[in-house]
This record gives sequence, structure tokens and C-alpha cells, in this order.
Amino acid sequence: MAAPADQERAVGIDIGGTKMLGVVVDATSPTVVIAETRLATPVGAAALVDGIAELVEALDPGGSGPVGLGIPGLIDDGDVFRFGANLPGVIDLAVGEVVGTRLGRPVAADNDATCATYAEFRGGAGAGWSDGILLTLGTGIGGGIVVGGLVRHGANGFAGEPGHMLIDPSGPPCPCGRRGCWERYASGSGLGRLGRDAALAGRLDAVVDLAGGEPEGVRGEHVIAAVRAGDHDASLVLDEFVWWVAAGIANLVDLLDPGVVVLGGGVIEAEDVLLPRIEGAVPDQVLARGHRPVVPIVAAHFGERAGAIGAAVLALESARRPPTQGT
Repeated sequence: MAAPADQERAVGIDIGGTKMLGVVVDATSPTVVIAETRLATPVGAAALVDGIAELVEALDPGGSGPVGLGIPGLIDDGDVFRFGANLPGVIDLAVGEVVGTRLGRPVAADNDATCATYAEFRGGAGAGWSDGILLTLGTGIGGGIVVGGLVRHGANGFAGEPGHMLIDPSGPPCPCGRRGCWERYASGSGLGRLGRDAALAGRLDAVVDLAGGEPEGVRGEHVIAAVRAGDHDASLVLDEFVWWVAAGIANLVDLLDPGVVVLGGGVIEAEDVLLPRIEGAVPDQVLARGHRPVVPIVAAHFGERAGAIGAAVLALESARRPPTQGT
């Protein structure tokens, strides 16, 4: 669906490990989506740039407004994509410059979860909180940090990579090249891995049926569907998954003392079965339970659109920022 060609608008694209979601917003109401579409995420730098250009043209044909890109990985202060575990074949890509030249439009880039943080803490579930954390549970785990009302990027622009906190040095390999990263257990792909392990051990007949009879085909959504249908073994797998999610959240609470934790990403689309379990599991793992306020854990207001909306907000604000004057 393309946007109508009238008021000033911006395009925001959330680039995930498996799909790209693009939206168009009106500059006067930047958290209101007026058009959206999605494409599978291409593999490799050249194909990724082609895919972004195709998505922008499909959303906003002939437009000239700014474009924001939310990318899963390390984006430095010069809009250079340095590294991302879930985007194989893309490294040290000056994505802002390359895509901007290709489109002939202003382009700004930031980490995808940081973009989601802009959206949620300005007009979504985190609005009104001056200190908080956003976590996106998808193919991997991204994060954004708000302190004193400001989104924090760190010294090099790389802050907000909780999915690669090391929690089990003997754990499964991670696409980042290490072993036992938190996202191997607590992301959507982590839930799928836990489900496949249980299925291969012969414990998830109902889930395997949903996966077409192949244990190797079990994914996180099959586990969720079986839990909703009342399957006991699937519920045990989900409880294990929730324990890992809660362990990471508790570590972040101990480190950052947030006022709120906002959960987004594809996994939290199963809010009905996940959020109550996570809310119940986190306090048991937080330091000094009973001697500190319980941190509210809430679902992202904008759901899977949060990263794309935040990228559009980033694009608008970057376009309005006065250019840096040389000396």
C-alpha cells in the first residue's frame, strides 16, 4: 500500500533478520502510520541496498522526504553499519550514504531496537517514563536504553546489545561467533531451538504435528500454538523459555534500575501467554526482592511496527537538525 502524495512525510524501515517492514508517516503525526508494506530481508550488502530501495519506492513512489533505517547491529555515529550477527554478508557498510545516494533522499540510520525505543518512549508504552529499557524479542534480541529522558547510544553509538550478553559459555553457538549469548535462549529463534530440542527428545508430539510431523521444523510459533491449545509439554518448554527471558531482564534491572521494561518484537505478539509468565518470573531473579519496587513489564504499544515508526521519527528529526558548521 503506497502513501498518498500530499503532506510532508517520512519513510521508516525496520530491517530484521528475516523481513523488512516499512511504513510511511505524516510529519505532523509521526506515530500514525498511513501506509505500510514488507519484504523478505535480502542476503548480502548489495542485495540489501536494492531491497531497501525497492521497499521505499513501493511505499512512497516519487517521494522526496527523509528515510530512516533501523538495522539490527552496530551503527556508528556516521551511519556506518559495522556489524550485525543476523545480517550475514553485511559489514562496514556506509548505509546512510549509500542508500541516500541511491534514493536521492536524506537518509538516517540507527540500531533497530534503538529506533523502536524512540517510538515507544515518545508516544507508546514507555511514554511518561524518564528511565527505562526496551527489549525486542525477534530473530535475536535488541535493546534500547533511556536514562534521564534521553535515548543513550554510548561512546561509539553501540549501546543496546543485550542479546549478546554472555550467559552460558558452553551454550549453543551464536551467529556473532561466540557461544551462549542470551538471544540463543530468549529470542524467537531461541524458543524454536528449545522446542526442537524437546521434540527431538520425543516430548512434543502435539507441537511436531503442528510442524508437519518434522521435529526439525518446529518453530516458536508452533510451541505457542500448542500452549494456547492446552498442551502440557509445550507449556513446560515455554516455562523454560520464560526463565531465560526473565534471567536477562533481571540482570538488566540490577544494572540499570529502570522505571519500566517495554517488550516488543515478534515474540511478544503472543502477549496473552507470555507476558503474565514473564511478569511472574522476573521478580524472583532480581536483587533484593521485597526491598525495592517491582518494575512494571509492559508490551510495546506499537507492536512489530515500533522499529519502523521510530526510524521514521529519526528521519524527520535528522532532516530538521541544522547542518554541522565547519571551522
